[in-house]
Amino acid sequence: MKLNTEDFRVPPGKKVTLEKWPTFVKPACKSRGDYQKLLAEHVAQLSALQKLLYATDSHAVLMIFQAMDAAGKDGAIQHVMSGVNPQGCQVFSFKHPSATELTHDFLWRTTQCLPERGRIGIFNRSYYEEVLIVRVHPELLTGEALPGTPLAAKTVWKERYRSIVQQEEHLTRNGTRIIKFFLHLSKDEQRKRFLARIDDADKNWKFSQADMAERAFWDDYMKAYQDCLSATSTRAAPWYVVPADDKENARLLDDFVFMPLTIGRSLRLHPLLTVIMIFVGGAVAGVADLMLVLPLLGVVMVLGETIGEITTDPRLRARHAFAKRLQQRQVTHDLRP
Repeated sequence: MKLNTEDFRVPPGKKVTLEKWPTFVKPACKSRGDYQKLLAEHVAQLSALQKLLYATDSHAVLMIFQAMDAAGKDGAIQHVMSGVNPQGCQVFSFKHPSATELTHDFLWRTTQCLPERGRIGIFNRSYYEEVLIVRVHPELLTGEALPGTPLAAKTVWKERYRSIVQQEEHLTRNGTRIIKFFLHLSKDEQRKRFLARIDDADKNWKFSQADMAERAFWDDYMKAYQDCLSATSTRAAPWYVVPADDKENARLLDDFVFMPLTIGRSLRLHPLLTVIMIFVGGAVAGVADLMLVLPLLGVVMVLGETIGEITTDPRLRARHAFAKRLQQRQVTHDLRP
């Protein structure tokens, strides 16, 4: 089975109807022997490629994750970044804004957390909450002390979409590559995961009554996501709708683990893509919860392509080589008696 990241990308200007986007993708199968062989050959390259991104000091990568509850954002972030040096990665989770944050514009708190050049930044939820949960619960706007009566004007959401797009265009012009992931979970699969959290004592802490309360607004959230994806997916900062459902049959675990290798070969992508996929596959092998695997698949594909585009520039590689030579000279100098 072949997958193409363009199949998950929301084209600029396209009106999104989430019912037409899949929540599950059938996996392909490969043998464990092939996986172990490629893992041994390529896992060492991952560190070097990330160092190249860091050494260029000219670009940053910002990954944004949005999803309904129980879609697997936390697990996807944890395992995707398991193969990345934590010194080159920054993760921020955004919940309800504080009193101080509410006294500023809605982009202020996330702007302070943007990644510097050479690093990968991850937003677990983001400024998009202001056109998602706030749209579903418009009474939250009253706490933001906005001038006038924004809801009465009926333009508040379009204005926020425009602010977001302009902000992302500004970041892109200044060297930050933005990729945005919506982990697309079905309502039925969310129900199963909520029940699993209740039945499994080790997962009880993940469940809250607030999750059930928000589930009652499912249709409103789908409408908010559709409008958001349609209005803010651009060429500079595209949205990817990643299938977040997964089959329950544990016998497919090996197939899911080897799926990244199949895709890395079939698409003939930049070597970094295959390296990241293989390493993530190794991390997923120890994960009992299969719901993480398909979201991981889409995320690592896009992340690999994005960093690959940056690091294939020969000028950047030359800068990296020069920096490495300087470092070696410094070490040699320090070791002299």
